[in-house]
Amino acid sequence: METTLVYDGSFDGFLTAVFTAFEMKLKTVKIVTKQRFQEPLFGGSETVYTNQEKANRVWAGLKKKMSTDEVRSFYYAFLSEKTSVEDTLYNAIVYVFASKKNVGSDFTNKHILEIAKLTKNVGREKHRMEAFVRFKLTKDGVYFANIEPDFNVLPLIKRHFEKRYADQKWLIYDLKRKYGIYYDLEKVDIITLELDANFDPTKTSSAIFAEVELEFQQLWNDYFKSTNIASRKNMKLHIQHVPKRYWKYLSEKNI
Repeated sequence: METTLVYDGSFDGFLTAVFTAFEMKLKTVKIVTKQRFQEPLFGGSETVYTNQEKANRVWAGLKKKMSTDEVRSFYYAFLSEKTSVEDTLYNAIVYVFASKKNVGSDFTNKHILEIAKLTKNVGREKHRMEAFVRFKLTKDGVYFANIEPDFNVLPLIKRHFEKRYADQKWLIYDLKRKYGIYYDLEKVDIITLELDANFDPTKTSSAIFAEVELEFQQLWNDYFKSTNIASRKNMKLHIQHVPKRYWKYLSEKNI
């Protein structure tokens, strides 16, 4: 009979659920977040509370069985937020722990293969966010950027921006997931905001952003127009390098 393990949606919570499944010696397991949980018609359910020690033990066990990149791919796949990703990861972990040799790159296993595909997609989104994020200076002296990535890549881009913009305060906010990362010149914290219902992140509002930012946006737009040679425009190639779904982040596209 299948047992559904319900967790809080965090990666450590998921790892705790994996530990619980092994600890209870469950044969058939389904792991879901509390947001997606529906009482099963058959089988039982258990609520799993995040336990850092248990999560660390599972993670340490994976590190002993696989290479660093292979272990990292499990975290990347988790951040894809795909509906069935918990079950994919759990079955892959069972396979890894049951094998005497390293099977972290055994793509004959459908779960390992699926993790590799998800990792590739999440990694691509991470790099695009690092390339297309555009900051705007607010009146409070904080550089603000909004994103709505397909995957939950904020945890992955944190280090990039912390190193690149270490001398200024900045905030990158995920409008889709309603949380952001804020750097205060010393450390990066996870924060949530109460955004006004009329707030349009694609517009550089004079009520929120500094006057110098408004002037810069105008200068940048004028420059973009002046260097854009109509006869050499290749929209197909342009979209290939800068997909339309990222245009909302680029000030030169909001003209």
